[in-house]
Amino acid sequence: MEQQSEVLCIGAGPAGLTAAYLLSKRGRSVTVLEADPRYVGGISRTVDYQGFLIDIGGHRFFSKSREVEDLWTELLAGDMLDCNRKTRILYRGKFYDYPLRAANALKQLGLFNSAACVLSYFKARMFPYRPPANFEEWVVNQFGRRLFSTFFETYTEKVWGMKCTEISADWAAQRINRLTLGTAILNALKPRPKTSPREGVIKTLIDRFRYPRRGPGMLWEEAARRIAAQGGKVKMGRRVTGLTHCPETARWRVAATTPDGETETHTASHVISSAPMRDLFAMLEPAPRAAASGAAAALRYRDFLIVGLIARDRAPFDDNWIYIHDDRVKVGRIENFKNWSTDMVPDPDMVCYGMEYFCFEGDRLWHSSDDELIALARTEIATLGLVEPEDIVDGVVVRQRKAYPVYDDAYGENVAILRRAVADSYPGLHLVGRAGMHKYNNQDHAMMTAMLTVDNILAGKTIYDVWRVNQDAEYHEAGAAGQDTVLADQRAVPGRAA
Repeated sequence: MEQQSEVLCIGAGPAGLTAAYLLSKRGRSVTVLEADPRYVGGISRTVDYQGFLIDIGGHRFFSKSREVEDLWTELLAGDMLDCNRKTRILYRGKFYDYPLRAANALKQLGLFNSAACVLSYFKARMFPYRPPANFEEWVVNQFGRRLFSTFFETYTEKVWGMKCTEISADWAAQRINRLTLGTAILNALKPRPKTSPREGVIKTLIDRFRYPRRGPGMLWEEAARRIAAQGGKVKMGRRVTGLTHCPETARWRVAATTPDGETETHTASHVISSAPMRDLFAMLEPAPRAAASGAAAALRYRDFLIVGLIARDRAPFDDNWIYIHDDRVKVGRIENFKNWSTDMVPDPDMVCYGMEYFCFEGDRLWHSSDDELIALARTEIATLGLVEPEDIVDGVVVRQRKAYPVYDDAYGENVAILRRAVADSYPGLHLVGRAGMHKYNNQDHAMMTAMLTVDNILAGKTIYDVWRVNQDAEYHEAGAAGQDTVLADQRAVPGRAA
């Protein structure tokens, strides 16, 4: 028997749940299908391991969009903590504040190295690469070669699995937007307000943020609860296997596999998809034309896993997370979830560290067993001098497929082909969110694309082009003349340098 809704959302991440919450709040019939049998939130979920709560990637709740901030408050006002951000870089056994604080950098680098960094910066400004051909040259232009080698090279190559000379300069220009050594030093010398203004601040430099008391999953669990209370449905363990558009009824028929292996069929006038574009186009009927099928198949992703280490709390550091600039270890970043919120751990004498590893699905690291990964993380955190091995009592591994959409040389053209295919052949299909739009952006951006999609559905026409939402979840009515909105205001993932 077919289950009918006005709107069907594929994926219970920030985009899918935002859309479903706003639609059900307006009395519209909405169903959400989520493949995970237990957790909502997608990449923003919070995994519970024996009472220890693990945030997949670390999510600071900060947005320049007042609409997004207001929705967070509406859903979870009483349980949103106001947190001080503390993040540092660990390099050669020393901690460096991030963002840069002049006194700390001088102390840790020493007078000679600090002077050498400043001289290196001025040399780079006097004799820049014109134009910079790759990530390395772009960062050297902005910070000088000595700081590039110290604070950028090792970590970047861990995260993306490419040499800095192989990464496009465009990624650096967008990822480190408007930040140079000069602006970082000026920021370090300015008085710091208790709360960061939403306007005119470089996101890299914010020093306060909000955070749900029990992790980001707490907010999305509340959204799912309210959707159900408002008459909507959030169905877990439903893996979508096919989407068929029926021109004679102007409706969509969506097939999904249930946890017991049965096939469930849903129909809806609109489908809002936050599923990865590559997967979505492989399921569409009528099948996309060859160009669109090829474009979808060519999209690539970077994957991610996190090893949660449960240990006795000896308070080795009070950071939210630490960037690891050390080529002796594979770990890229270490989080201390207790420093986000004490409610993330069930025992005040214990702590949970998140050891983040970046990989490709199918590589050796991804296919390592859980025991091997826990042993690796245990060894590496001891190698870094942060935790004694005997203090670690347990561990757990969480894998995240398709965490980062990759912006390779052809991605822009491929996404443009897929957008045209949706517009021309699949009425009522709406793409939202990071994976759904192949746009590497934060959860506030994903939420804004869902909000504008809801406005379009309620209006019965396209009044907003969701592709004009930028990385700060701000909507641009019009881009520069001739600008392709596929590429506009992306928070970039590195592609190969030309």
